[in-house]
Amino acid sequence: MEMNARYTSFVAVGDSFTEGMSDALPDGSYRGWADLLAARLAAAARGPAGEPAAAPGFRYANLAVRGKLIGQIADEQCGPAAAMGADLVTLVGGLNDVLRPRCDVDRVCARFEDAAGRLAEGGGQLVLMRSPGRQGPVLERFRPRMEQLFARIDAVAARHGAVVVDLYASKALSDPRLWADDRLHLNAEGHRRVAEAVWQALGLAAESEWDAPLPAAAPPGWGARRAADLRFAREHLGPWTVRRLTGRSSGDGRPAKRPELLPYEG
Repeated sequence: MEMNARYTSFVAVGDSFTEGMSDALPDGSYRGWADLLAARLAAAARGPAGEPAAAPGFRYANLAVRGKLIGQIADEQCGPAAAMGADLVTLVGGLNDVLRPRCDVDRVCARFEDAAGRLAEGGGQLVLMRSPGRQGPVLERFRPRMEQLFARIDAVAARHGAVVVDLYASKALSDPRLWADDRLHLNAEGHRRVAEAVWQALGLAAESEWDAPLPAAAPPGWGARRAADLRFAREHLGPWTVRRLTGRSSGDGRPAKRPELLPYEG
């Protein structure tokens, strides 16, 4: 598929990152970069004011569910997504696997390759990502696993003619001000920047510089940092630890927010 084309349909596949956590809307639901991208693609598909519509209507599905591992994404989402035959398909997954204490990275890479291959069969433009990561000791511990996965993503992209959006190399996305209080998901501005990064990777005209650094600001004081650490441990780390110990996931029993490829205006 040629770049700079007007896309008339888009399917997003993955985990919490693509579901949109933690870009919260007033009703408590999540928006996220995929919804933002879909809204812009829908507007582009309609064409400039005064011109005939480029297509009967832009359609969008988002099958991503928080907490999903790459095997679950491959088994539960990729078949239905490929069958939709969308012009554009995004796949982001595997990070939940490599951030677990025990992980067979070779198996994760193989399952990712399977997932991408199934999506490529749908015939649309496939977009893959190198996921963003905050700086710090947690990232350093898992960095070799992440980079092994990202190397496989590059190889898979070359095989299928996929676009790779390199968020991992972004300096701006390592800024804690672009992350939510749970320290695992981007906030609204972080998701906006990811949507812009994908938009530009598709060869579409830039609206802003997605990797521009945030304005300099004085770091929070010791007291503010300690209060934030305690809040994080109580509200996020504790529940996450309980789920791991009990073998549960935040996505258990949760349906996709847009399971069907339906008209979308944004």
